[in-house]
Amino acid sequence: MERGKMAEAESLETAAEHERILREIESTDTACIGPTLRSVYDGEEHGRFMEKLESRIRNHDREIEKMCNFHYQGFVDSITELLKVRGEAHRLKNQVTDTNRKLQHEGKELVIAMEELKQCRLQQRNISATVDKLMLCLPVLEMYSKLREQMKTKRHYPALKTLEHLEHSYLPQVSHYRFCKVMVDNIPKLREEIKDVSMSDLKDFLESIRKHSDKIGETAMKQAQQQRNLDNIISQQPRIGSRKKSKKDAFTSSDTEIESTSPKSEQDSGILDVEDEEEDEEVPGAQELVDFSPVYRCLHIYSVLGARETFENYYRKQRRKQARLVLQPPSNMHETLDGYRKYFNQIVGFFVVEDHILHTTQGLVNRAYIDELWEMALSKTIAALRTHSSYCSDPDLVLDLKNLIVLFADTLQVYGFPVNQLFDMLLEIRDQYGDTLLKKWAGVFRNILDSDNYSPIPVSSEELYKKVVGQFPFQDPELEKQPFPKKFPFSEFVPKVYNQIKEFIYACLKFSEDLHLSSTEVDDMIRKSTNLLLTRTLSSSLQNVIKRRNVGLTEDARHAAEEEIYTNLNQKIDQFLQLADYDWMAGDSGSRASDYLIDLIAFLRSTFAVFTHLPGKVAQTACMSACKHLATSLMQLLLEADVRQLSLGALQQFNLDVQECEQFARSGPVPGFQEDTLQLAFIDLRQLLDLFTQWDWSTYLADYGQPTCKYLRVNPVTALALLEKISREMKDTSRKNNMFAQFRKNERDKQKLIDTVAKQLRGLINSHHS
Repeated sequence: MERGKMAEAESLETAAEHERILREIESTDTACIGPTLRSVYDGEEHGRFMEKLESRIRNHDREIEKMCNFHYQGFVDSITELLKVRGEAHRLKNQVTDTNRKLQHEGKELVIAMEELKQCRLQQRNISATVDKLMLCLPVLEMYSKLREQMKTKRHYPALKTLEHLEHSYLPQVSHYRFCKVMVDNIPKLREEIKDVSMSDLKDFLESIRKHSDKIGETAMKQAQQQRNLDNIISQQPRIGSRKKSKKDAFTSSDTEIESTSPKSEQDSGILDVEDEEEDEEVPGAQELVDFSPVYRCLHIYSVLGARETFENYYRKQRRKQARLVLQPPSNMHETLDGYRKYFNQIVGFFVVEDHILHTTQGLVNRAYIDELWEMALSKTIAALRTHSSYCSDPDLVLDLKNLIVLFADTLQVYGFPVNQLFDMLLEIRDQYGDTLLKKWAGVFRNILDSDNYSPIPVSSEELYKKVVGQFPFQDPELEKQPFPKKFPFSEFVPKVYNQIKEFIYACLKFSEDLHLSSTEVDDMIRKSTNLLLTRTLSSSLQNVIKRRNVGLTEDARHAAEEEIYTNLNQKIDQFLQLADYDWMAGDSGSRASDYLIDLIAFLRSTFAVFTHLPGKVAQTACMSACKHLATSLMQLLLEADVRQLSLGALQQFNLDVQECEQFARSGPVPGFQEDTLQLAFIDLRQLLDLFTQWDWSTYLADYGQPTCKYLRVNPVTALALLEKISREMKDTSRKNNMFAQFRKNERDKQKLIDTVAKQLRGLINSHHS
């Protein structure tokens, strides 16, 4: 029922609406009828509306028909017009339908576009807000990205600076964002990461320089060698004409046919010679071979982090460990020169790096630390060289080692390290070098003597005569007058040995080069070495030859050889005595014997040590002859007429020298002497010196002439001469003395005693002559 009522109500409403629309159609112009028709089609009762419209049309048709009947002609016209309107209405209907369809289709896209526009505007507002926030966060992100890039490229110090700016300048502005809180939490970790990475770079650097110390040292030593060569060239410029002449030219004749055995006789060793290299080639410095930036970066980073002291301690500790490794020589270092060279290169490389660090950083290492390391290095290096050089028996290798040590010392001296101890050690190696030379030349002499026929050298022409004289400067006017053919009074071994002695001297001179020795020291060294060569090596070789039965030496020749030994030995003693330099006016004596006498005794000991190969009688005779000659020479030296005055202090010094001689005699330099037999050679000197040092004139004057006299060997003439020298000295001293009167009185009393003794001595001399 209710549904029926509702349907009826709706039908009434629809009818009323259709009626309204029909009225609008009827009352509205044709041009404005579109909206009205649209309302019809928007509804769902357009069919009923069409019915209504048809019904209304029929009504109007009836009215029109009535009107037409009344107005037929007008009706006909109206019908005609109406028919036209009907066609237009139909066409308009079709257009409206088509337009509606199109409008509905186009409207859907517009609605969608409007929805999209709405969303876009919302997104635009969100993007604008986001951009504003990003503009605030972007510097922080850029700074953080820069930090990561710097750490990736190992630019740790700039990274640390960036981290400081990020923490204090950028992050506080965006601290309410979660990512900023993450960054803040990561800052300590980043600092530790930078610290650890920089320390890792430092460890890599330390490992790298440990591996490349050899190359760094080699480069530094090349630079030192080049500088030394340049200095030598500059120093030799005034002597351009003679610069190519070697020292060997001064010792060896160009005509010699004897094969050279000198380590430098044919050509100088090339171990340190860089003249073969291109002179214009520049040797890079340590800073060009090593990138020190890891040290500087790590130092800056630890300084900024407040841990500089930790870094300094770590660096020094690690370098000390490396120093100990560098200073540990290989066990086979002594076998080749390259072993020594690599050892020196590593040490030089180590200290070149430390010197560079010292001068390019402020306080990472200091002079005290460097000096401590150098003292340790110096002691260990010298100990290693002493040990390993003692194994070397090749003089060529010893000489090359000396040159290498000199270059090593010169290189380090350029960097300010004291190297005096190295040169002192070279003097020790010099003695070892001399021993190896003596052993080598012992073989040379042995080969020469073994190959000699011990026959005079025959010469048949002036050319051959000059050739032999060129090898051995022999001068004999009688031989020169003899016609050819003639013979030299010696066999071929004489000029050969002579030239080998020159080679030996040249080899000794080569070692003395660059040791900063004075000419006197070099001369003493050459003299001692040559003396050993003659008295020990050559003498032993000759003695062995003499003892061999297959050598045809006559008994007259043996006697001549023995006499020659005695004569040469005495001549050598005279050479040492020429070095005596007594201060006869000395107030006090020294604490030990004179240097010349100590050297002389050492020479005699070494000489008699090799006399064990001689027949016992020859050695004893030579020893006794030498002691007697020494005693006689000392007595003559004491009584020399040129010595007008003699102080008691000088006499005490002379007494010390005689005691040294007596000690030598007591030591038994040659076996076979009975007890105190050799000391009797110095008995005259001993009794004379005891008389004066003990001032025992009463005993001497009382017992003179008796067989049991204590001073039986003292001649009154000798005693008087010596007493007069002392008297003159005391008188001269008294005249010059301005001290107290009591002192002058003591001097006068002593002078009176001397005058009394002198008078008694003259009496003894006169009574003896009468």
